[in-house]
Amino acid sequence: MTRRQVQEVNAGSMADIAFLLLIFFLVTTTMESDKGLGTILPPFEEEPDPNKKAKNERNVFEILVNANNQIMVEKQELPLNQLTEATKRFILNPSNKANLSDKETINIDFFGERKVSKGIISLQTANDTEYQVYLMVQNEIVRAFNELRNDLSLDKFGTPYEKLNTKEKEAVRKAIPKIISEAEPVKININS
Repeated sequence: MTRRQVQEVNAGSMADIAFLLLIFFLVTTTMESDKGLGTILPPFEEEPDPNKKAKNERNVFEILVNANNQIMVEKQELPLNQLTEATKRFILNPSNKANLSDKETINIDFFGERKVSKGIISLQTANDTEYQVYLMVQNEIVRAFNELRNDLSLDKFGTPYEKLNTKEKEAVRKAIPKIISEAEPVKININS
């Protein structure tokens, strides 16, 4: 009985097929883009003007979160569940208090002449702040702006902010500008 010899398979075309499949999957596959927090960073200033700093301190709402996840607002400890209301009070400043944000009058479509806050929310965390706490603080700040915009939308247009058309949304955003500045994490010591 003689054994039949197995013929070799020509593997030359296998490399071509693998290459074509690779190209096919690269071309047809869609990659989801990363989603993050939609935050506009302030422009870089090499040497800030000291006179400008004194004028603008009133317009900065400082929120610090230390390594123990304690929240300090304007150098006073504040529970997380009160952060939204404190942020709204700072931005609106209905009594025009000197320790809350200043306002400027601008002309806005649908609103006409309107006093708009110059307030900036400044968020800074410690290096060891838990990421979950940072996100919760960020959510409370964003919630404050969303609630303010929704309230204004309901008051002016009688409809929630999400249901406004593009021009109406733009007008509401101009009336309640969302300016959040996030500094690099540092070592923050807060006495507890």
